[in-house]
Amino acid sequence: MKFSIIQCCRHRQHNSATSSSSLPWISPLNFTKPIKPKLDPPPEITVTEKRKKNKYITHDIAINLIKREKDPQHALKIFNMISEQKGFNHNNATYASILQKLAQFKKFQAVERVLHQMTYETCKFHEGVFINLMKHYSKCCFHEKVLDTFLSIQTIVREKPSPKAISSCLNLLVDSNRIDLARKLLLHAKRSLTYKPNVCIFNILVKYHCKNGDLESAFEVVKEMRNSKYSYPNVITYSTLMDGLCRNGKLKEAFELFEEMVSKDRIMPDPLTYNVLINGFCRGGKPDRARNVIEFMKNNGCCPNVFNYSALVDGLCKAGKPQDAKEVFAEMKSSGLKPDTVTYTSLINFFCRNGQIDEAIELLKEMKENKCEADTVTFNVMLGGLCREGRFYEALDMIEKLPHQGIYLNKGSYRIVLNSLTQKCELRKAKNLLGLMLTRGFVPHYATSNELLVRFCKEGMVDDAAAALFDLVDMGFQPQPDCWELIIELICRDRKLLYVFELLDELVTANS
Repeated sequence: MKFSIIQCCRHRQHNSATSSSSLPWISPLNFTKPIKPKLDPPPEITVTEKRKKNKYITHDIAINLIKREKDPQHALKIFNMISEQKGFNHNNATYASILQKLAQFKKFQAVERVLHQMTYETCKFHEGVFINLMKHYSKCCFHEKVLDTFLSIQTIVREKPSPKAISSCLNLLVDSNRIDLARKLLLHAKRSLTYKPNVCIFNILVKYHCKNGDLESAFEVVKEMRNSKYSYPNVITYSTLMDGLCRNGKLKEAFELFEEMVSKDRIMPDPLTYNVLINGFCRGGKPDRARNVIEFMKNNGCCPNVFNYSALVDGLCKAGKPQDAKEVFAEMKSSGLKPDTVTYTSLINFFCRNGQIDEAIELLKEMKENKCEADTVTFNVMLGGLCREGRFYEALDMIEKLPHQGIYLNKGSYRIVLNSLTQKCELRKAKNLLGLMLTRGFVPHYATSNELLVRFCKEGMVDDAAAALFDLVDMGFQPQPDCWELIIELICRDRKLLYVFELLDELVTANS
């Protein structure tokens, strides 16, 4: 029996009442035994539906249906049912769509089944499908699968992996610090693919050594690059080495390497290279030299970008030079560049740390006017600044309203305010915030929870302490012994023994 897409959609709507009479040729995600359906009388089919049933599903329509489907299980069923059309064969694009959908939802068992089916297909596949899968596996820390996916390219694509595929796989493994797998990859490339490392491969190795602080090994790799005919150092090589030197406090050597790059190898630096020096000087407490780098850029035909200015503004703020930071900020805007969230947050953080909350609020308003979205970091900085100045009403107002405006706040946002309220003994406000926090699914820090309960008790708010403890235990919290003893002692002193028994039952239930 042939199935159309309309039947597939009906199947989804009446899943409990219908089922397929035969298994699809790719196993579904859940390997459960099918339940025998109760047969319903066949619905009447209109002429319009008959026409829709007979409509041929093209590859483009199939891709669109799979992409729009939110349920990966159903997307796989659509993928299978489309293949039952007479004369239809899946191609690289439809396979890429279903693999992307399954990987996006971490349905890797189903991904393996689809990859196995691809080995029997006769259509031409492209390695980009596999590079995308490697990225998904890496995000989920399935590093062995990253290498396995790379090794399957030659079998399914029926061609040797390109340098891009090798570089992508190596970079993912190095970034994950899986050097054992990276070595396997390089040995395989050398033995089976007769592949000679190119500049990209060498640059990844330089990055790895710099990341681990092994600058000697990094320079050895560069030395090998110079002796190779196919992989002479480029601007990325130099930028990576300079960044490694800067992070190890060797600013002089980094600048000397910069001069060598320009004068000896005639390689022109790009904004990224300059940013390495700007960040290096700022981290080293020399923002004035970082500012000179900006001037050097402009005088040598390289226009500073947003990231260059942002790095300098941040460095000047951290060095306690707000006036200079404001001047650079103004220069940035006058040059036609739009400050980003990082730039604004750096200035807001400085103002908040120095008690200039009103200036920080003005900048937050300016961000909104310029359609520059403040992120969670920005709001957490603002919340911290408001709390340090005792402006709790404003902080609590932000906590209450921002989620309703579509702005995400994380557990840190709530903890910043709750910690401050607890330390300042603003217990009524802390009690209300705790209720809101738990309602939204966020749990306070363990130490703060204990401290808050103790403070409730010491201020005679025993009922509030008991109620808060009940709510916290429901979220998996277990009080410290001294906190627990204090609450029980005070409750017993008030002869509210029922409370004690209820609390004991709650704790026993939570631990069972």
